[in-house]
Amino acid sequence: QVQLVESGGGLVQPGGSLRLSCAASGFTFSSYAVSWYRQAPGKEREWVAIITSDGATTIYVDAVKGRFAISRDNAKNTVFLQMNSLKPEDTAKYYCKAARSGRIYWGQGTQVTVSS
Repeated sequence: QVQLVESGGGLVQPGGSLRLSCAASGFTFSSYAVSWYRQAPGKEREWVAIITSDGATTIYVDAVKGRFAISRDNAKNTVFLQMNSLKPEDTAKYYCKAARSGRIYWGQGTQVTVSS
């Protein structure tokens, strides 16, 4: 059974940090590129970052460059999103997506709320 399970979301004050995790099972995770997306209430889902299957390349949307870092541990079938200097506009539900050769898997999301 294919699963992607996000965790690590929560409520944090502006300027704070969170580390999201995306744990995979049921497929060859190490051969998939993984992306993080987010969706705020009333807005479309937005791509945030991507990491290649070997972890050698990472790319970010401009809004999070220098604040977020995507990484992966293929031995643990997990991808991480370290989020620093969080802003209220980062509030959204965060999803991970694994993709390879037309196969796409999504997780169920984890809520991040940045508020004082």
